[in-house]
Amino acid sequence: MTKKWGFTALLLFAIYAIAMYFYIFQSGSGGIPAALKGTVADPNVFMSERELYLSEEYSKIRNFLFFVATPFEWLVYFFILILGVSKAFEKWAPMKKKWSIMQNAVYLFLLTVLMYLLLFPIDYFRYHLSKSYGISTQNFNSWMRDNLIDFWVEFGMTVVIVTVLYWLINKSTKKWWLYAWALTIPFSLFLMFIQPVVIDPLYNDFYPLKNKELEAKILTLAEQANIPATHVYEVNMAEKTNSLNAYVTGIGSNSRIVLWDTTLNSLSEKEILFIMAHEMGHYVEKHIYFGIAEALITMFVGLWLTAKLMTWAVARFGTGLKINRVGEIHSLPLYLLLTSILLFAASPLSNYISRYQENRADQYAIELMDDREAAVSTFQELTKAGLGEVNPPLLVKWFRYSHPPMLERINKIANEKEIVE
Repeated sequence: MTKKWGFTALLLFAIYAIAMYFYIFQSGSGGIPAALKGTVADPNVFMSERELYLSEEYSKIRNFLFFVATPFEWLVYFFILILGVSKAFEKWAPMKKKWSIMQNAVYLFLLTVLMYLLLFPIDYFRYHLSKSYGISTQNFNSWMRDNLIDFWVEFGMTVVIVTVLYWLINKSTKKWWLYAWALTIPFSLFLMFIQPVVIDPLYNDFYPLKNKELEAKILTLAEQANIPATHVYEVNMAEKTNSLNAYVTGIGSNSRIVLWDTTLNSLSEKEILFIMAHEMGHYVEKHIYFGIAEALITMFVGLWLTAKLMTWAVARFGTGLKINRVGEIHSLPLYLLLTSILLFAASPLSNYISRYQENRADQYAIELMDDREAAVSTFQELTKAGLGEVNPPLLVKWFRYSHPPMLERINKIANEKEIVE
């Protein structure tokens, strides 16, 4: 049975990967509509010939990697189950049941290290690709340092989450998903509160914006948006990337306005103020809280479906998956496999909602700044810096784009006055 399942899984993955290769590399990109050729939204107008070539090539490779990497992770979880690796890891944890949190920690450490090693080639290829195309400026040692921080931060949180999760499963086999969902509410709010002051500084240095004149202008915008901020923070991203970014993060007293130094070095003052107005638009429109609500709804449905699917899968295929009951810790790869599939399936809807919110934030920034020229040039510079694809194929847009494609954003801003009139 194991050989048959393994061969079938590998065959299905190969067929899928080949289909995605032809879709992304052979079907062509979304192209530029004839009506928009020669306009400010046309990348041929604001990008060099080399930038256009690199953008198309880079985007295709990244898109293919995205669509293949996630199912490859599912494949890894599946083989960890059917080969009995997960069950072996649980047996190797030498703790008694009363020390279940320590036993879980040992099991999770073994599983996490294995997953890290198996997925490392893909992660390294992403890093190498970004470096080759001039997006990343980060040296290997710095990149590995960030990877190790990721590993330990995620491991620490996972030990707590999984221990609580499996305690709930063993206490209530039918309603564990509901109790787990209820606990995600305070946990999510707590993470959002500590993110700017505890987690983010592990990766980069944050310090008050050096340009006090610019800071005063940004804080004036923040006051108009009723954002409780007394400082604007700058973060040293130039040693890691050439990409541009700015954001408003955190909730309550830990909310922060943050600018990447690459943004400060590459954009004009008007362009920077437009970006900040856009980010403040998210705050004014309460997108942070809508995002929390969306995540909670998604989690509610996802946990319910996962609970139903896990129970069915263990009852129907438990022998082949080496799982006797759902409450055993070595069933975790099945849980991770199912939740990953469900999240991937839900991503077109979540991305659609996100794109709507981004459009709303664009509209807010336009109304606040009343400077369409700065808005257009900002999006053009963002496209050039990240070698972005302005009009991706439909599946790429659905599954990858949490922001509207730049062709849509630039065209809408450039022509909005005519539409309104």
